[in-house]
Amino acid sequence: MDRKVRVRFAPSPTGPLHIGGVRTALYNYLFARRNGGDMILRIEDTDSHRFVPGAEDYINESLKWLGIKIDEGVREGGDYGPYKQSERRDIYREHVKMLLDNGKAYIAFDTPEELEAARAATPNFQYDASTRMSMRNSLAMPAEEVKRLMDEGAPYVVRFLIEPGRDVEVNDLLRGKVTINSSILDDKVLYKSADDLPTYHLANIVDDHLMEVSHVIRGEEWLPSAPLHVLLYEAFGWADTRPEFVHLPLLLKPDGKGKLSKRDGDRLGFPVFPLEWHDPASGAVSAGYRESGYLPEAVINFLALLGWNPGDD
Repeated sequence: MDRKVRVRFAPSPTGPLHIGGVRTALYNYLFARRNGGDMILRIEDTDSHRFVPGAEDYINESLKWLGIKIDEGVREGGDYGPYKQSERRDIYREHVKMLLDNGKAYIAFDTPEELEAARAATPNFQYDASTRMSMRNSLAMPAEEVKRLMDEGAPYVVRFLIEPGRDVEVNDLLRGKVTINSSILDDKVLYKSADDLPTYHLANIVDDHLMEVSHVIRGEEWLPSAPLHVLLYEAFGWADTRPEFVHLPLLLKPDGKGKLSKRDGDRLGFPVFPLEWHDPASGAVSAGYRESGYLPEAVINFLALLGWNPGDD
């Protein structure tokens, strides 16, 4: 199906924008410009416990300095907002209810202590088809007990109901077809009543669908989550409009041993952030490419060429 190219860069304001994140934003931006599409900046701030003051402004200023222009976002506005997930609670509640009403999800009341006890009692414990009926949830408990707990305001989560024994296919435009069996997936938590916010997986799928995102271009650390996302699109009845997936290789440390992290910059002697970052909690200052004297064009050039060779190397 032909549709307008719409991509999104969706960072979380949990700290400074890492240069690997900038590279992901760049790939999204260039793909949108090449295809006459739109670039969305969506702030994924559902994890309120890890929110860092100043991080959202830092993200915006970094992209502006590098010349990565945003078409829709918190600052730019647009027809598909709000573009900050913490402002989309009503939308997520509505979609959680859809899954519950259609039997695609269920309510679970297990406390952290009960879950820890289950992990201690069962090696490699996973909350799935093999264990869910022994836990405290709306599938295993009498309806009257579920209603009583809900009426009393007991904390709960909503879990995705995953049926085992099914091959789930993810078509990655970079890697080809990736297939996993649903039996290795757990009944992922989609919503937590304590925060009245969804987890990453539900918010991500709902937002991408409602914002009509055509291509999801992200780091390969999200590849293991892609089968779950495919199943969520199906559960909502959105399989026909599911975006194309592209999972990019990660930036590695100079010795090739492990992913380049935010903690590596000062230790290895080169910046890993586009702009200088002042940590509001510790007061520590981390070097940025701008303050180190690099032109934005130079940063864009080295990011665009990382992982590329002319074909004869």
